[in-house]
Amino acid sequence: MKLSYGQWPRAMTGAVLVFAVVSAIGGQQTQLSKEAVVTDADIQKMLTERIDQKRQSVGIVVGVIEDRGERVVSQGALNPNDPRTLDGNTTFEIGGLTSVFTALLLSDMTRRGELALTDAASKYLPPACRLPSQGTQPITLADLATHTAGLPLMPPHFHPKNPANPYADFGESDLFQSLADYKLNGRLGVDYSYSHVGMALLGIALSRRAGTSYEALLHARILDPLGMKNTGITVTPEMKARLSVGHDSSLQPVSYWDTGPMAPAVGLKSTTQDLLTFIEAALGYRQTPLLAPMNAMLTLRKPTRYAGLELTLGWHVLSTSEREIMWDNGGTGGFRAFMGFSPKSKVGIVVLSNTESTIGIEDIGLHLFSPMPMETYFAREHTEIKVDPRILASYVGVYQLADGLTMTVSQNGEHLIAQLGQQMFQLAAESTKDFFVKNVEGQMTFVTDRTGNAYMVVLHQAGTDLPAKRIR
Repeated sequence: MKLSYGQWPRAMTGAVLVFAVVSAIGGQQTQLSKEAVVTDADIQKMLTERIDQKRQSVGIVVGVIEDRGERVVSQGALNPNDPRTLDGNTTFEIGGLTSVFTALLLSDMTRRGELALTDAASKYLPPACRLPSQGTQPITLADLATHTAGLPLMPPHFHPKNPANPYADFGESDLFQSLADYKLNGRLGVDYSYSHVGMALLGIALSRRAGTSYEALLHARILDPLGMKNTGITVTPEMKARLSVGHDSSLQPVSYWDTGPMAPAVGLKSTTQDLLTFIEAALGYRQTPLLAPMNAMLTLRKPTRYAGLELTLGWHVLSTSEREIMWDNGGTGGFRAFMGFSPKSKVGIVVLSNTESTIGIEDIGLHLFSPMPMETYFAREHTEIKVDPRILASYVGVYQLADGLTMTVSQNGEHLIAQLGQQMFQLAAESTKDFFVKNVEGQMTFVTDRTGNAYMVVLHQAGTDLPAKRIR
């Protein structure tokens, strides 16, 4: 699935390690009941541990909707120097959750007869955007919405001047030009490859078909009809008054994002209360004209390489022996977001954090659907040791991750550095081969040959292992 630019591992690996959590849940076939939603006291305990004890976020808000109504639980602050507490109306950047709204626009326009899922995306894009194809098979709107278009996560040759605000100097012409010589990854329309590029192109195509801007279309078709007054790309004075500061994994304040042409993929800001309103409509607790296109989003299914996980228009679908969970996650350089619902139990969950960290908050969201021991999700304690720099040198190289992405491991004196995109993380050793990222859920083990040189690294999370072959 996805994270956004600058996040590790999810942002740069298409949420591969988030899916590791999903695989762990699906693999255990957890028994889910209508009473599975955790109590407010249990949620508060989780947030206290995450924020006050482990220092893995500055502030988190959790929203729950069920047949008994809505409830919001929060912990932390907008900023360490701001005495105001977080609540359901605090504004967050929600990053890749924006893609759910873009996919809903597609579903709504399809039901209105304005276009078809099978239409070639190039039909609605300007001539300057020359999309790649496979033979005579073009990329369709459905391919973009289900991340099966074979497009990359980030624009090719993407080198932002300011990694803290990566899209600030990136225009629509830059997006189109970046695809000029790109060759599609995998089988078009079949193989999953999460792509912010594809979702951005989808939003541009839809707005051109409607003859208006993406943000205007979003307000006219979704936000205004649902009464989501605190959601948008442009921050209103009311949203700004409650806008949280974003923080990096070391809990330091970071810049907000200007998303430009990537807005349909990562550009929205919202609140827990507004997202609960969205889930309320999807669950049918409130009748709206959007219920039909929301239901239609779930009918087209595409498989992924992960057991029990499928794609629909905009949503990921986790299937267990008891139910299906429709969910998505997102993030920017200073925020993380999770949103999901179960049509069978009619329960919806929203989790928003004002801190970008590897451990994220997806584990909290999924735990509320599938209660398991929290040790399954939270990082265990580690003891750092020193390793001979000569051994560290044998691990330096480039490792192939899923979806055609790579992780670069370099050495800085007595430490290793892992880099994905522009984001860099110092690795701490707990043995000569086992390393971890401090304060977050991210471990890796280097696998060596008889000469001691690494030929593979295995990433660990939630009891699931993800191997990455060393390619140079």
